[in-house]
Amino acid sequence: MNPAYISAVAALAGSIIGGLTSLVASWLTQRTQARAGELTRNRRRREKLYEGFIDEASRLYIDALGRDEAQASEQVAELVKIYSVVSQMRFLSSRRVIQAAENIAREIVDTYAAPKKTFPELREMMHQNAIDPLREFSEACRDEFEALGSAFG
Repeated sequence: MNPAYISAVAALAGSIIGGLTSLVASWLTQRTQARAGELTRNRRRREKLYEGFIDEASRLYIDALGRDEAQASEQVAELVKIYSVVSQMRFLSSRRVIQAAENIAREIVDTYAAPKKTFPELREMMHQNAIDPLREFSEACRDEFEALGSAFG
């Protein structure tokens, strides 16, 4: 075989391999960037959802502490909102976050059904750290975000 042909074939093979390598590297980079973008969008969506849930659940829980069962019927429409947010979490969130959110919703309903609290009772609850039904939910969210953060690494 002519040495000129060998050189030409080697040059052509090198060009093909170099082009394929460049193509694969480009594809992998774009795929990684797209995945990172999706994870970021997913995280922001969860943050917004959890923030809304915390705001609404906090407001309803404090309201429930100051009302008795007879006054609670006015809040049915407000309770529907919180269950709507929990339902949205069901397709985005971890089971632990969903379970914690459901627990809060149940606790809010139970609190509306209980006698309203007096200011001294609220003060005592504060001192005993018994007035923070969102702690479990917040911790579950933090753990979920830490797990999502490790997906980038």
